[in-house]
Amino acid sequence: MSSIGELGPDILELVDVDELRSEVQEKYREVAAAPAATYHFHTGRAHALSMGYPEWPLSELPDEATEAFAGVGNPFFWDVPGQEDAVLDLGSGAGMDSFLSAYWVGTEGRVIGVDMTTEMLDRASSTARSLEMTNVEFRSGYIEDLPVESGSIDVVISNGVINLCPDKMRVYSEIARVLKPGGRLMIADICVERPVPDSALRDIDLWTD
Repeated sequence: MSSIGELGPDILELVDVDELRSEVQEKYREVAAAPAATYHFHTGRAHALSMGYPEWPLSELPDEATEAFAGVGNPFFWDVPGQEDAVLDLGSGAGMDSFLSAYWVGTEGRVIGVDMTTEMLDRASSTARSLEMTNVEFRSGYIEDLPVESGSIDVVISNGVINLCPDKMRVYSEIARVLKPGGRLMIADICVERPVPDSALRDIDLWTD
C-alpha cells in the first residue's frame, strides 16, 4: 500500500482498477457472509475494543452490527461527530462506524454510508432496519465518485478503505467537494514510509492481502 506522496499519475497505468475492485469486492463478500472465518485481518467487536473504540455506544450495538467490522484503526480516537452533524462514512462495509456515528449525531443529525459491495450494503441496511435507525442510510457507489451532494457533509470518516483505492487524489478531491466549509475528516488507514516498487503495485493480490 502506498502513501499519498508516493502515488504519481502513472499509478493508474500500473493498476487495473476494475480488477482491483473485483478482488476487493470478492474479499468483503466473504466477510459479509462469514465474518467469524479466518482472514489476514481481524474482525468483530473485540477487535474494535482492542483499537480503543469507546465502550459506549459500541455496547448498544448487537453482534450483527459489529461482527463483520474489519477496520485497521480507530477514526474516533481524537474526536467523535457532534450532535446534528451530517456524517459520511467512506467504504462503510457492514456499517459499524456508521451506526456509532448515528448515536453521536442524534435524531437531528444524519449518516450516509457509501460502499461498493452489495453484500455489505445489504447487511448494513438490514441491521439499520432492525435497529430502527432512521438517521442512517447506505448508498451504493465508489468513493472516487461519491453519490453525495456537494457541500452537504460536516464530518467524513473512513477506516481502512482509502489505501485500497489507486486514485487517492480523486478520493480526496471528492472529500473536499462534499464537505461543508470548516468540515472535518477523520480517518484510520494503512500507510508506508518508503516507495512501493512498480512490480508490487501491479500485483493485485498484494493490494487485497
